[in-house]
Amino acid sequence: MAYKHILVAIDLSEDSAILVGKAAQLAKAVDAKLSLIHIDVNYAELYTGLIDINLSDAQHRMADDAQQQLQALAEKANYPVSHTLVGSGDLGEEICHAIDDLDIELVVCGHHQDFWSKILSSAKQLINRTPVDMLMVPLK
Repeated sequence: MAYKHILVAIDLSEDSAILVGKAAQLAKAVDAKLSLIHIDVNYAELYTGLIDINLSDAQHRMADDAQQQLQALAEKANYPVSHTLVGSGDLGEEICHAIDDLDIELVVCGHHQDFWSKILSSAKQLINRTPVDMLMVPLK
């Protein structure tokens, strides 16, 4: 199958560049659009009233920072990036919205192969929710 639009879900860790590079190579090989997405935790939902900060301002600053990091990754991709998306909330839900909105046909994401990932895996959540093909890249 020739994919027309590939979405890379990244966590903005050092491994993000690996994922973007692999997805860019694939997009180039099949002449597909390439987009990047980062979903952050919605801290307002976790707020218990025990801290005195403006969560809205903090989330805006974090979203701006994430957008800048996505732009930097896009510039290093050696392939045109159509969209850089930053969201917050439920990972699976936000990825599914992006899939629908952008007509995504393949989602590329990484999976850390360590102790914590066996317990708390974002990849499992995506596998159970994503309605399109997925490419899971193992990360050490």
